[in-house]
Amino acid sequence: MQAVETISEMRGVVANARAKGKSIAFVPTMGALHEGHLTLIDEAKRVGEVVIMSIFVNPLQFGPSEDFDRYPRTLDHDAKLADERGVDFLFTPTKEDMYPAQAPVVMVHPGAIGKEWEGAVRPHHFEGVLTIVAKLFNIVMPDVAVFGQKDLQQVAVIKAMVRDLNFPVGIHVVPIVREPDGLAMSSRNRYLSPKDRELGLILSRALFAMRDAFIKGERRASALEAIGWRMLERVVGLTPRYLAVVNADTFQRVNTVRHGDAAIGAVRVGETRLIDNIIF
Repeated sequence: MQAVETISEMRGVVANARAKGKSIAFVPTMGALHEGHLTLIDEAKRVGEVVIMSIFVNPLQFGPSEDFDRYPRTLDHDAKLADERGVDFLFTPTKEDMYPAQAPVVMVHPGAIGKEWEGAVRPHHFEGVLTIVAKLFNIVMPDVAVFGQKDLQQVAVIKAMVRDLNFPVGIHVVPIVREPDGLAMSSRNRYLSPKDRELGLILSRALFAMRDAFIKGERRASALEAIGWRMLERVVGLTPRYLAVVNADTFQRVNTVRHGDAAIGAVRVGETRLIDNIIF
């Protein structure tokens, strides 16, 4: 694996790959890698000849009271994992290189898809996500970019951006990777104490209960949501932020649940926010 630290060097890597007729698969991350990220590399290797991963903790997608300063930064360990899994180039730009004027004047707005749920809880979050993803796409120029299902609303706004702004990039989505107890893998899980982890598991269990009811024939979104809310609201120490059944592309609520719709949820445990989802 070759480390690439600057935009100009990354452009040289891309130009060289293009000159050789190689397809490029791209995995953008904020680091603190875990098995969920590594499965994205596996998919990238399957669909591309050159695999590029980026690690950049993007300040634009963090709110003033969020965990930007304490977000885990484990670059040496991340590089080792990426190398072992088969990444060809690891792109680790600095904030000064990505945002030389401190904050961009032009940003990408997520529209209606990013208005509710994570967008309501974290104002301007998706503007920051789309702006950095657009910048990375313009630098790396991948044929395919690989994202995880865990950040399902993020996937939806990125797909919409690619469609509406005519980015020539295919978007591949890899299913959620879970811990043996069912907790969705996340870089923020390392913040959880053993007690908080047990509380956080209630979210995935609520979503699984909703899925089980769907499998048994329940199609009313309100009934499925009620099942999940009953499980969340009776737990002391767990603060639900939202739980809903939505169309996985538009993130609008649905009344009648169909295959491909999603149950989404977010909770706060202590100082840590956890999100999760399941696809019906």
